[in-house]
Amino acid sequence: MAKVRKTKATDDEGLGVTLGGTVITEELAEQWAEEFEHNPPDPSEFERRYVGRPSLGKAGQSPRVSFRASPKLFKRAWKRADEEGRSLSSLAREALERYLDS
Repeated sequence: MAKVRKTKATDDEGLGVTLGGTVITEELAEQWAEEFEHNPPDPSEFERRYVGRPSLGKAGQSPRVSFRASPKLFKRAWKRADEEGRSLSSLAREALERYLDS
């Protein structure tokens, strides 16, 4: 494993960069901290962020189906999904739907 050489930050490098491209300096971080302490945000105004994949159902829930497969079937399924440029989950959903519709 390669070793990572950490360099010491110089005064002009900053602490990072915002999504807008603003370089975060010590002075800016101090200013933000003071603003936050004097005028903290109202948690009721926060926008909820959902994590994970979007739901497949209208009610906002997608039950998870999990099962075991032989190594041979698993490799064949991944190969087929890769050839079609899709996910293994998408391939499995379609296969199950076709089976149940027959």
